[in-house]
Amino acid sequence: MKLNELYKKIEDCQQCSLGKTRTKLVFGTGSEEAEVVFVGEAPGYYEDQKGEPFVGEAGKLLTELLEKIGIKRSEVYIANVLKCRPPGNRDPAPEEVEICKEHLLQQIEVIKPKVVCTLGNFATQVILGKKVPISRVRGTPTLTKEFFVFPLYHPAAVLHQRWMLEPLEEDFQKLREFLNSPISVPQLQKAEQLDLF
Repeated sequence: MKLNELYKKIEDCQQCSLGKTRTKLVFGTGSEEAEVVFVGEAPGYYEDQKGEPFVGEAGKLLTELLEKIGIKRSEVYIANVLKCRPPGNRDPAPEEVEICKEHLLQQIEVIKPKVVCTLGNFATQVILGKKVPISRVRGTPTLTKEFFVFPLYHPAAVLHQRWMLEPLEEDFQKLREFLNSPISVPQLQKAEQLDLF
């Protein structure tokens, strides 16, 4: 299956109430051959209007951080756990997360990236399947059954708490090093083998 086929399969999704309130489905953008997939929480107002993830200030910061480590935004894939904006940017409901998580995992399965970078607590906890604070796991690759997860602070959080910028820039440098190095599981600080599929 290709991404455009997956998009057609879910573009009219009405499996939860968000299908009725969204303006546009925010599927994801970028390269189908991406080595890196970035995953955020859910679309915000501008993403809902445009139908693309990370188009606001947080998206600009993400693009800048990528450029600093020599990666073009067009070379990565960017998506959210949720494909539809929760009204008023409320927290996603568990049933919404479960439905959309399956769509996200299918996207990742199609792309087969070297690493999935989760942005912020929410995406990290959904992908790892456990409650862990982002401050404890950020910048450290973890092996799941199918792919490596590399948690990062969310760029939107950095816009509100500028002290997070330096550690986020450091973690992007670690990401660059991780991408440049041959993957060796014993060298990773992996807590456990996780079963996502």
